[in-house]
Amino acid sequence: MGKTSIGLNGRNILVTGSPGFIGANLVLRLLGEMTSGTVISLDNMNDYYDPALKSYRLELIEKAAEKSNVRHVFVKGSIADKALVDSIFAEYKPSVVVNLAAQAGVRYSIDHPDVYIESNIIGFYNILEACRHYPVEHLVYASSSSVYGGNKKVPFSVDDKVDNPVSLYAATKKSNELLAHSYSKLYNIPSTGLRFFTVYGPAGRPDMFYFSATNKLVKGENIKIFNYGNCKRDFTYIDDIVEGVYRVMQGAPEKANGEDGLPLPPYAVYNIGGGTPENLLDYISTLQEELVRAKVLPENYDFEAHRELVGMQAGDVPVTYADSTALEKDYGFTPKIGIREGLRNFTEWYSGFYK
Repeated sequence: MGKTSIGLNGRNILVTGSPGFIGANLVLRLLGEMTSGTVISLDNMNDYYDPALKSYRLELIEKAAEKSNVRHVFVKGSIADKALVDSIFAEYKPSVVVNLAAQAGVRYSIDHPDVYIESNIIGFYNILEACRHYPVEHLVYASSSSVYGGNKKVPFSVDDKVDNPVSLYAATKKSNELLAHSYSKLYNIPSTGLRFFTVYGPAGRPDMFYFSATNKLVKGENIKIFNYGNCKRDFTYIDDIVEGVYRVMQGAPEKANGEDGLPLPPYAVYNIGGGTPENLLDYISTLQEELVRAKVLPENYDFEAHRELVGMQAGDVPVTYADSTALEKDYGFTPKIGIREGLRNFTEWYSGFYK
């Protein structure tokens, strides 16, 4: 399917889930790159993890906005609030919507299913309805590598069947893709879903392994290494993710009619991942070296004494590995940042933020 090129300058762009981790970094990029227009951030600032981190990211955005030619508006609220979502679309009529607001986390979904249905299903439905009534040029939304479930074939391709989610979180993300497809078909809404693979970096999510492990090691607690360390993850550094999203925003799936005269759905889904799965134990060793280098931990820290090898957890998968060739072909995007550089950036940030 062809792409319709979209210039971002002078446009109104809505980013939900900013000041979340990916959302904040995307908004910072937009404020730096665009020369005119308005960026609207929407987030409910919930306490799923330390709200101080979201406040910190929001401060970074507000500082960047002061120097930018782009107007930034922050709206505190939930995408599950239909009246609020409709009012934002009515007032700003965004051309491009990037929906990153979602309740994240596989493990959390086992004990807190309600918030996933509210945010990831009802919230996403509200966004789709708003895009229907206030037509947009492009809806970009976060899916997840978790949709691949226990897929044995690697690397994971967007052509693989993904009908066997192993967590509620994964099921909600697959639902997003299905809902987006139906709205693209019925209302000719150009939509692109991005399956993110294990995103990490400075000021990331504290529930992600690299961050929670650091917090535990600093406190002298043990870190649990699941599946006895026999895990591979396609770790993707935040700047690579933002570069991918930024490019995708500017190329919407083309509108076209089929032989029956009805619209073909202007719909696409891509993997966005590091493309080189890393062994979890190698990743942990790199993290430990960088924590010592950044003086977050002393040189004589006994890492072995603080490692606990345990079995798999419910909802987890042993391997994630993205085939991102389609993204490369359609948008010229390839991830650039390896785990050494990425974890170095994280540990240096951590040292500055918490010391």
